[in-house]
Amino acid sequence: MAFGDTFKALSDPTRRQILELLRHGPLPAGDIVQHFQMTGATISHHLSVLRACGLIDDEKRGKYIYYSLNTTVMDDILNWIFSLKGEQRDDK
Repeated sequence: MAFGDTFKALSDPTRRQILELLRHGPLPAGDIVQHFQMTGATISHHLSVLRACGLIDDEKRGKYIYYSLNTTVMDDILNWIFSLKGEQRDDK
């Protein structure tokens, strides 16, 4: 399993902040942009990187695109980390 792109995406503080925002539920791109002092194009780039590595999903609703957290990639990473420690995750 290739985690390189995921770890690279997680290395950026803006992307981690976006994930924190989405932890509370889906948000349209415009609402995400309002939390940052960056252009919409810059946030759109960050969203594209997160989507490309599977950390977020997007869904078009009317004229808006809503972004939501996809925890399956994080589950895979956690399972890999626990396997390195020789442990099983209890929450599965």
